[in-house]
Amino acid sequence: MCRNITTLRGLEPPATDAEIRAAADQFIRKVTGVQTSASATTREPCERAADAVAAIVTALLAELPARRVPPKTVPPLRREEVQARIAARVREREEHERMHELGIAHQH
Repeated sequence: MCRNITTLRGLEPPATDAEIRAAADQFIRKVTGVQTSASATTREPCERAADAVAAIVTALLAELPARRVPPKTVPPLRREEVQARIAARVREREEHERMHELGIAHQH
């Protein structure tokens, strides 16, 4: 169903909380069709669901036996190009917020 969610079990080093949360967010977006830009009324139940899914996955990964063979794919958060895109978005968002704070005219 959700081909873009990567296998987190058996990673070295083990999956981080951020990687587990990203997978939970993606799963919730896929099953609900709700995007991150949704209204607060829609976003809040999805946030709670993603919290629950992340907690369940964390517990599940802790209980499962070690994998004999590591996963074939690397989670997106471990890829340099993805990290660069995330950093660029953060910089853009911070710059945008700074423009608001300073009262500088800009486009949305």
